[in-house]
Amino acid sequence: MKENPIRSLPGIPVLLGVILLELLCAWAFFVGIQAGMPAAPIAAVVFAALGIFVLIGLYMVEPNQAAVLSLFGKYVGTVKDNGLRWNNPFFGKRKVSQRVRNFESGKLKVNELEGSPIEIAAVIVWQVVDSAEAVYNVDDYESFVHIQSESALRTMATSYPYDQHEDGQVALRSHATEISKHLREELSERLADAGVAVLDARISHLAYAPEIAQAMLQRQQANAIIAARTRIVAGAVGMVEMALAELQKNGVVQLDEERKAQMVSNLLVVLCGERSTQPIVNAGTLY
Repeated sequence: MKENPIRSLPGIPVLLGVILLELLCAWAFFVGIQAGMPAAPIAAVVFAALGIFVLIGLYMVEPNQAAVLSLFGKYVGTVKDNGLRWNNPFFGKRKVSQRVRNFESGKLKVNELEGSPIEIAAVIVWQVVDSAEAVYNVDDYESFVHIQSESALRTMATSYPYDQHEDGQVALRSHATEISKHLREELSERLADAGVAVLDARISHLAYAPEIAQAMLQRQQANAIIAARTRIVAGAVGMVEMALAELQKNGVVQLDEERKAQMVSNLLVVLCGERSTQPIVNAGTLY
């Protein structure tokens, strides 16, 4: 089922013509009665009824709206011309909005790739691009869009972990662009048969489920602390190596292995400590 554009007549000339016909019928009715000609009133009534029947073919089409026409259950075509239009009075007419629409899904509780329960919601921007498919391929295209959007969101959420635990791994929280692209592609595939195009799809809410939120927060804090400590230690070791190399290069002081070990220990304490160190002046020697 594909959209088939058809022509329609301007409605205002048709409406004016029907009004003129009704006035003539009224004049002929009264003149026929006064003149004693029974055929004239009968003809006036018939033509007046015909004019009223013609008015059934009038309908209004607003901007970014389409009128899907059918004849006794058979699809005839789609009219997108704006304003008051006229077609066969026997045509059935169904209006379909082709404006850009959006909605936010409810908060869904799903298990992400690693099995942790999370809450997720998304904002979907969509538009009907084929009115015939929207009307005839699905029973209710608006309900279809909402249900399929939630289904696609669930499927997408189970394909990725919440947090990135490895380099290069795509995660829900850290790769918003890739996740949105995947969700949009998933939705486009599901909604194509309904004549609906997905213009944008983005996550609007993402969080761990309440029952594990506290534990996951502690895990995130622990990972952050470990990452920070790893970077601090790596930097401190590099600074110590540089200090020893500069001392040896410039010949400032000759250090044996025991003095090097003591110096390394002191520098690491100074560089890695969380608090400011208190210096201790040694008036003697290490021996």
